[in-house]
Amino acid sequence: MRYVVAITGASGVMYGVKILKELPGEKILVISDTAKKIIPDESDLKVEDIEKMADVVFDDHDMFASISSGSYKFDAMIIAPCSSSTLAKIASGLADTLITRAAAVALKESRKLILVTRETPKSAIMLENELKLARCGAVILDANPGFYSHPKTLDDIIAFIAGRCLDQLDIEHSLYKKWK
Repeated sequence: MRYVVAITGASGVMYGVKILKELPGEKILVISDTAKKIIPDESDLKVEDIEKMADVVFDDHDMFASISSGSYKFDAMIIAPCSSSTLAKIASGLADTLITRAAAVALKESRKLILVTRETPKSAIMLENELKLARCGAVILDANPGFYSHPKTLDDIIAFIAGRCLDQLDIEHSLYKKWK
């Protein structure tokens, strides 16, 4: 299996990091410029540390990267976190970065696209963008943890969201206790 993981400039970079760590198979990573600035503010990691978790890393400005073409096969794309700007660009069909172009490819090729949105509260525009993308086949996976698994730490909450992403990809895991 081949997965594209994108980390964009919204708070919540550790969601993308956890997903990257847990995904099996080949992992392709793209980090937006804004996310690169947020990473040291939200974690003890450097951008290079996160890049080492992937098999392939592309610059968000590389519009000639393999994932920008529908003829290059990948199984799914996860954007975690997905900023409201990235969401709006994808909903509008604006593919001006590698992340937004790869998302457009995922949609046009009917591949799984999971958007881990993190903004709260949401404006009507954001909600309409989410609805538009959901109708186009994207999975809108808000970073809203369930508490039935009795999380004790921030890592437990992050693992819950990462686990819900893996659930969408039918990947077995033990990141959180399932509902009974």
